[in-house]
Order: sequence, then structure tokens, then C-alpha cells
Amino acid sequence: MWLAFDFLWLPFLACLVLTGIHAYLGLHVLARGVIFVDLALAQVAALGITIAFLAGHTIQSDAAYWYALTFTVGGAVLFSVSRFRRAPIPQEAIIGIVYAVSAAAAVLVVDRAPQGSEHIKQLLVGSILTVTPKEVGALAILYAVIGALHWAIRRPLLQISFDPEAALRQGRWIRWWDFLFYASFGLVVTSSVRIAGVLLVFSYLIVPAAVGALLTRSVTGRLTIGWALGSLVSVIGLSASYLWDLPTGATVVTTFGALLAAVALGLGVRTLIQELRQRGLSALIGVGIAGSAIVGMLGLLLVLFPQMDHHWLNWVEEAAPSVQLLFLTPRERQTYWDSQEAIRKGLADLQRLRAFQQEVQWGTRHMPADQEERLRQFLAGRSEITAGDRLVLRTLRSKARERQRYWLGVPLFAVGGVGALALARARRRGTA
Repeated sequence: MWLAFDFLWLPFLACLVLTGIHAYLGLHVLARGVIFVDLALAQVAALGITIAFLAGHTIQSDAAYWYALTFTVGGAVLFSVSRFRRAPIPQEAIIGIVYAVSAAAAVLVVDRAPQGSEHIKQLLVGSILTVTPKEVGALAILYAVIGALHWAIRRPLLQISFDPEAALRQGRWIRWWDFLFYASFGLVVTSSVRIAGVLLVFSYLIVPAAVGALLTRSVTGRLTIGWALGSLVSVIGLSASYLWDLPTGATVVTTFGALLAAVALGLGVRTLIQELRQRGLSALIGVGIAGSAIVGMLGLLLVLFPQMDHHWLNWVEEAAPSVQLLFLTPRERQTYWDSQEAIRKGLADLQRLRAFQQEVQWGTRHMPADQEERLRQFLAGRSEITAGDRLVLRTLRSKARERQRYWLGVPLFAVGGVGALALARARRRGTA
């Protein structure tokens, strides 16, 4: 436990610093409806870092930072100019074009650089585990200054984000306020991408703000929820990455997605409970229609493509093997059970012998070199035999699928389709 704390406390502080500024900026991004502006600016910054890398500068160098900042300020100018212009191309389209072109240009540049794939990986998921106290301190100071600036000019910025029509009517300085927002936003993104990567920066910006918007309408409430959520995800993501030896950036991003899905599911269940209290069982008609449609679709896919991966049917057969055995001949069933028993014994032997091999490698047991080589060869051969038994099971499953397509697929499709149509008709009668 203490080892994990010693290893993760500095990355955790870096995550808290990211949460502090990004959760606030995310409120503006969601209110403006420019959801991918962070991703676009982050990719523009990544392009600047890539060009600096090709020019011979390291990713963490000051030169790379200024390359990235120069590119990002250029993107900020473009976005602030396009914000209030009446043009046939909406701003969201411009943001998407900037992102796509920047990403493609970065790939072209990296193609000429040595170890280009590693460079792209670092830009995407960052290297937050290797962050230094100096970097965290510098980020904290920079973001505190930007936060103080935004606090001082919060009124015009909030009005531009949450009531742009009123902002247009009240002053001619609106474009300068908007440029100041995008420029400071670009400075934050440029600084964050170097240690956290494009995906992590985007997640810290959007997900906390999105959850806050789901749970409350007030700006203060959204900000409080965003900060709390970012801190919680930082703890869970970093801990999971350490315990299961997973890539840190990707783990934190996935944790953000899982928590957002959990919040959305909880809100959906709450809404459904409220509907049940108000309307009774009729509130479940929509759920029944969706469930019936899913059942019908699963049956149709089984009929049309029996050899595709039907995971739901795999899970059912693992829980109740008779669902598959029912569609096999007596001889095939015997082969099924023989293969299952062979796999069980093979895995037990492999586990026992691998444990013995590890003891030999660690020096707790002694074995002559020739016997150790024979043990290695035996393990390889036993693994191939087990793989062969698994291939037999897959072949039997394939035969069962060809028969299940008619005896399971057609009934499921019929039941799902009829159920969905009947429930949809009942809902129409109820609203008529």
C-alpha cells in the first residue's frame, strides 16, 4: 500500500491540477456547443510538438512547447474569428476539419521521424506516471494564474458561453473576449498535452462537465460535481492502473467512460421509477419495445449469419451446456464431453508444471539443463494439444449454430418482432 502511495502521489497531484482547470473550461465548451474544440486544439498542439520532434527537439523540451503553443494560438485565432460570423459553414464543421487535417499532418510528419509510433502513442495517452514535481508545480502556478484571470473576467465569458445573443447585443469587444478565452484555453491544452496526452486532456475537459450538466443546472453545482468526479476518477483510474499493470492514461480515460455510463444508467433508472409511480405498468411499454426489438434482431442475426460471434448465445451455453448439446448428434456430444475433460486435465497439468518451471527459474528447485529443456518442450507440446481440443469444441459449436439458426433464430425473430409491434400498438392506443 505504501509503495503504491509513494509511486502514485505525484501523478495524482497532476490529475488534480488537470481537474481543477479542465472541469471549469468544460462548462464553457459544453455551453458553447463546441464539444470537440479541446480535441482539435490538443491535436493542433500535438502537431506542433511533432514538428518540433522532427526538427530534433525532444518532446518535453522548451522548444517543443513553444512550437505547440504557436500552433495552438493560431487555432485559437481561427476559432474565435469563426464563432460569430454568419457563414454557410458552422463552427463545429471548422473544428472537425482542423482536427482531421492536424491529425493527418501529424501522421505525415511522424512518418519521417524515427520511432514515430512511440511518439504518437505518447501524444495520445501521455506519460503522466513520469511527471516530475517541477512540472506539477509549474502547471499549478500557470493554471492558477489562468483561473484568476477567468475569475476576473467571468461575467463577459459566461455571458458569451451561456447567452451569446445577449453578448452580441451588448458590446463590440465580444470578439476580443472570445479570443482571450480561446487563447487561454489553448495555453492550458498545450501545457496539459505534454504530460497527459490528447485523450486524457479531452476526458478531463468533457466528462466532468457533462456529468455536472446531467445532474444540475447551476454553474456552481456543475463545477463542484466536475471537480469531485475528476478527483474520484483520478483515484480509481490510477489505482486500477497500478493494481492490474495497465497503461495509465488509457485506464483513466476508460474509467471516465465507465463512470459516465453509470451516471446515465442511474438517471435512466430514476426516470423509469418516477414514470412507474405516475403511470403504472404502462411506463414499461417503451422498455418492452426496445427489449423485443433486441430479441428479434438477435434472432435475425442468428438466422442470417450463424457463424458470426453470437456472444449472448455463448454466455447462455456456458451457463447451460444443454442449449448446445441439444443440437448435436449423440456422437458429437460424446466428443464434446471428451474434449472438455481433456481441456480440464490439460490445464491442470499446465498449471502444475508451469509452477514447477518457475520454481526452477527462481532457483528454489534444482534441475539439470537437459531436463529443463525437455520440460519446456513438453509444456509447449501440451499447450498445442489443449489448443487442438479447443478447436474441436469450436467446430462442434459451428455445427450447432447451423442447426440453431432455424430452431432458435426463427422463433426469436418472430417473438421479438410480434412483441415489438404489439407493444407499439398498445402505446399508440394509450396515447390516442
